[in-house]
Amino acid sequence: MKNRLIVLTALCGFALALGGCNRQPAPTMQKRLQEQLISAKAGTVIELPEGKFQLDRTLSLTADGVTIRGKGMDKTILSFAGQKEGAQGLLVKANDFTAEDFAIEDSVGDGLTVQSGNNIIIRRVRVEWTRGPNAANGPYAIYPTECKNVLVEDSVAKGAADAGFYIGQSDSVVMRRNRSEYNVDGYEVENAQNVDVYDNIAAHNAGGIGVFNLPDLPKQGGQHVRVFRNQVYENNTPNFAPKSLGPIYYLPTGTGVYIMAIHDVEEFQNKIHDNNTTNVYVIDYQTALSDPIKDQRFRPFTDHIYLHDNEISGGGKSPDVRLDGVKALMQVGGGALADILYDGVVDPKIMAAKKGRNPAEVCLVNNGSPTFLNLDAAGDFKHPKRDLKNYECALPALEAVKIPQVTEGSDKAPAGGQ
Repeated sequence: MKNRLIVLTALCGFALALGGCNRQPAPTMQKRLQEQLISAKAGTVIELPEGKFQLDRTLSLTADGVTIRGKGMDKTILSFAGQKEGAQGLLVKANDFTAEDFAIEDSVGDGLTVQSGNNIIIRRVRVEWTRGPNAANGPYAIYPTECKNVLVEDSVAKGAADAGFYIGQSDSVVMRRNRSEYNVDGYEVENAQNVDVYDNIAAHNAGGIGVFNLPDLPKQGGQHVRVFRNQVYENNTPNFAPKSLGPIYYLPTGTGVYIMAIHDVEEFQNKIHDNNTTNVYVIDYQTALSDPIKDQRFRPFTDHIYLHDNEISGGGKSPDVRLDGVKALMQVGGGALADILYDGVVDPKIMAAKKGRNPAEVCLVNNGSPTFLNLDAAGDFKHPKRDLKNYECALPALEAVKIPQVTEGSDKAPAGGQ
């Protein structure tokens, strides 16, 4: 089928020529764009012109095989400031969807949401809340959930009250070359499996990159996540998540990378530095959150974690004393935290089956000269230890994630373990 090219032209070229915003009256632009989304068929390409367009309600797409393309993330801007209807900026429930080269600003809720789609591409898209960090901002900027075969690349997220980039309950995902700044959490990989996160920047968020599972979600069992060649630094912006958003409210400001309630995670060749609470936190769900676990499918333990060949330094200098839990950890650590924190909790089934001092196989090698603290949460924090020797081990490398959007060799993704 031949592509149908739909060109939505702007009406205010004079203002653009003067360096101002190209604003088409909201009812006209909004109506035309939503009509094109409703009538779109497989192969449709919706071309958005250069300019800033004011919209006041959620745009939605349900047709498979559609591309929405602008003139650049700083040239084509869909502004939802003053939004009156809906929560999302753009809500997509479709397969074979591509979004590229435009921006979404100031939506009431999430910026770009893709639900239950297969073969999704999001590239060179910016989602931002222009007033900066604020509890009234939407939770998620770029938000694919319950999807399969997803590529998110060369995009920007700023100001999200939960996560700038979120990969949730999804399978086979590549997230690369993105920038996340001034969000509560830079990147979240939640209840997802077969995910590669690489060549991204996480800076000036409250937290940098989270890889974890949570209970009470339809899909459980997230695993097989590789995080490599990322820059994760100075994620010290105060956590501005409202308490109503749940667990993210309790993310300590100054957390670089955290790994929770998941297994089979490999992190390597990252530069992780100057995150004020800790650079890396490996933690059991019940150490992090006191909520009782009602979901019988959920496994709260963290094991088979391989951190190697990273540059880790300068963490733990000014922990987030907003949280009583962090204050308690500082007492355990003698008034200071470390570059790498591990709570030391091991699944009782693993403990019964294996011998040795590291049955959970949390392996930490060749990461520079980071400080380390095992909190001994399993022993009521009575015997914390700073010696890394028990964790100097290696695990087999996880395989690279393969998706149709990334041809073999084009990602230049290295093998991990040795």
